[in-house]
Amino acid sequence: MAPAAYCKAHIVWPAAPEPYKLRPMADTIFSKILRGDISCHKVYEDDLVFAFLDIGPLSFGHTLVIPKEEVATLDLLSDETAAAIGRVLPRLCRAIKTVTGAEQFNILQNNGPMAHQAVFHVHFHIIPKPSVDTGLVMDWDSTKLDPEEGARLAAALSKEIGG
Repeated sequence: MAPAAYCKAHIVWPAAPEPYKLRPMADTIFSKILRGDISCHKVYEDDLVFAFLDIGPLSFGHTLVIPKEEVATLDLLSDETAAAIGRVLPRLCRAIKTVTGAEQFNILQNNGPMAHQAVFHVHFHIIPKPSVDTGLVMDWDSTKLDPEEGARLAAALSKEIGG
């Protein structure tokens, strides 16, 4: 369930990788946790959201937040469930900071195998960052956005979302 302790984020401009196809939603470990077939250390639950401690934590307090709606990637999640997660994440982060004493944290959410998603059920990791070497460790190889290309891309994205 936990991501590798080291991951690289790459921005690919202008070409993007060929689209991948996910299999239909399979019965995942998270499905089994939601049904109660597998036990967990529950942190939070409401009608739409469930949170529990990661069994392979990157740091003390590493928590997984999942929707009860069973979809593989964030773009497939309903607006209602996405809003519910958005309301709960800050509350969980505040609780994790208070209880663990870690003042900093990462929120990690991966979509698809190339993005290092291991469990194909939408999930967010809240990973406390108590020190430079503890928690999520990553290298960010950024590139420079061409202003003209950025203008075209922003316009296309804005048009697609209806903005």
